[in-house]
Amino acid sequence: MKQQEQWSSKLGFIYATAGTAIGLGAIWKFPYVAGTSGGGAFFFLFILFTALIGLPLLIGEFLLGRHTGKDAISTYKQLAPKTAWVSTGWIGVITCFIVLSFYSVVGGWSLLYLFHSITGQLSGLTVEQYGERFGEIIANPVPTLGAQLLFIVFTILVVSKGVQKGIERASKIMMPALFILLIVIAIRSLTLDGAMEGVRFLLLPDVSNISSETVLFALGQAFFALSLGVSIMVTYSSYVPKTQSLSLSAASIGIMNIFVALLSGLIIFPGVFTFGLEPSEGPPLIFVVLPAIFEQMVFGEIFLIAFFVLFVFAALTSAFSMLEIIVATRVKKDITKRPKVSWIVGLLIFILGIPACLSYGALADVQIFGRTFFDNADYLVSNILMPFGALLISIFIPLKMSKTTLFEELKQGSSIGSKLFMVWYVLLKYVTPLAIIVVFLDAIGMFR
Repeated sequence: MKQQEQWSSKLGFIYATAGTAIGLGAIWKFPYVAGTSGGGAFFFLFILFTALIGLPLLIGEFLLGRHTGKDAISTYKQLAPKTAWVSTGWIGVITCFIVLSFYSVVGGWSLLYLFHSITGQLSGLTVEQYGERFGEIIANPVPTLGAQLLFIVFTILVVSKGVQKGIERASKIMMPALFILLIVIAIRSLTLDGAMEGVRFLLLPDVSNISSETVLFALGQAFFALSLGVSIMVTYSSYVPKTQSLSLSAASIGIMNIFVALLSGLIIFPGVFTFGLEPSEGPPLIFVVLPAIFEQMVFGEIFLIAFFVLFVFAALTSAFSMLEIIVATRVKKDITKRPKVSWIVGLLIFILGIPACLSYGALADVQIFGRTFFDNADYLVSNILMPFGALLISIFIPLKMSKTTLFEELKQGSSIGSKLFMVWYVLLKYVTPLAIIVVFLDAIGMFR
């Protein structure tokens, strides 16, 4: 018997969707991109682009999913039958498959770091030694593969339980815990001697720091931070009842995303400036610089453990959504298939991710186009598939759905007026595609 799954509450949908957006991009990527792109200037532009470009597309994906009540592939089939537009859904599914294959590798690293912090193996080291330890951990094939598998298995277990009993229930626990931990650790960082210098770096825009590269990085971060372009939000919104306001939900998620980015910056930069480190350290900020910062704090070991707990939570909530979009296309509305499909798909993703996991160890010397398996997967997703998918979605919505249909769908559960609707429509139809094209051309090197 086929049944349509739904979120049990508005808060459940918001938590689950926020968990999709608030993953490693907000907690891991945002601090190091902000650190290398001008701090406050970057953060200001990130907020601006989130509001003007990210949210219009987020609302658009919400409208697609709830209007049809179907998975990513079936949504495009219904709205544009017997056309090539169905490839938009397939691009999303394939992208999520590839993303989760190497994202689970980083998820495995977070589990290993949590274990090492609990057992005291990350104590008493210098910044240089933390860098060496990071290299040793990710190069060891047995524990990294084991941690990657454990991360995937936990993701499978949650998704196999379904929308309400699995994803929603886990998100309702993990998201509040993540916010509490972020706030507690940020408050602790703000008590450091050099904290205000770090706060000024993050919150006070310096116009002299704004370059074309800063603008493009902020645009890309605002766009990717909301998990747009892969139809995850189409799938999640297909479980939303007509009584819920999509515009209010999107605004809530956007605000949460900015708030988490702010907290992540307030955790990192006060410590960076207090202990004389470089904010432009790059990707190792979390795994190398952050442990060095906590090492010099009172009760630093406790805060380090707490941080990696929330880091694992953030990684998992994003992983749930990536597995869900794939599983939903196979399950359709027959929920009896969900456990079997979840395990098959999840284990296939793990197998696909093995080369990426070994890219820093046994397969470090194996390169294609001058990149490791891990770097190739990341490049393909971040620079080609995600922006291309988002461009297709931003064109598809105003092309294949009439203004009347969009307005009627957006009004359900909401009191939004025609003027606000037109502002959203213009932003989606004209501004968003142009911005995506700019990011895409920069990503493939056209502006370099």
